[in-house]
Amino acid sequence: MASIGHVAVGMSLGRYEAGGSSRGRLVAYMLFFSALALLPDADVIAFKLGIPYSAPWGHRGATHSLAFAALVALGSMGLARLLRIAPWRLGLLSFVSVGSHGLLDALTDGGLGAALLWPLSNARLFAPVRPLPVAPIGVGMLSPRGLYVVVVEFLVFLPCWTFALWPRRRAAPEP
Repeated sequence: MASIGHVAVGMSLGRYEAGGSSRGRLVAYMLFFSALALLPDADVIAFKLGIPYSAPWGHRGATHSLAFAALVALGSMGLARLLRIAPWRLGLLSFVSVGSHGLLDALTDGGLGAALLWPLSNARLFAPVRPLPVAPIGVGMLSPRGLYVVVVEFLVFLPCWTFALWPRRRAAPEP
């Protein structure tokens, strides 16, 4: 995926969590959950380190697993305690944000699949239906194929973008 869908999911979760909070808190939650939704792709550093794509720590490997999402959720719960906010809620939304990444990547039509069940299995999995085009890596995004992927992802995730960015109602003034 081209990350547009991952960011849309993160921003939607941030909007949900912020509820009627201040604009600053809304933006903070959107940035936090978007960063978490993108976190699994930090594994692209494996290419620079000479780790093969198909290795457990290669791209779409361990960081795309539900176990990795659970570890990040536990970390978020610790952060929530420090910030004095509801840890279980933040943990659950963090799990959804990070866990959605591998699940969405399994919906793409290319690559090797995602290691969703790591460390129980190194198998790379795809969903039975794969409606999302796989994004070219790096400079390849600046091509007709890259533009196609961006447009498709934007359209598929339009409901998330709409929910995340729709103007909020202002509270009615108190009498």
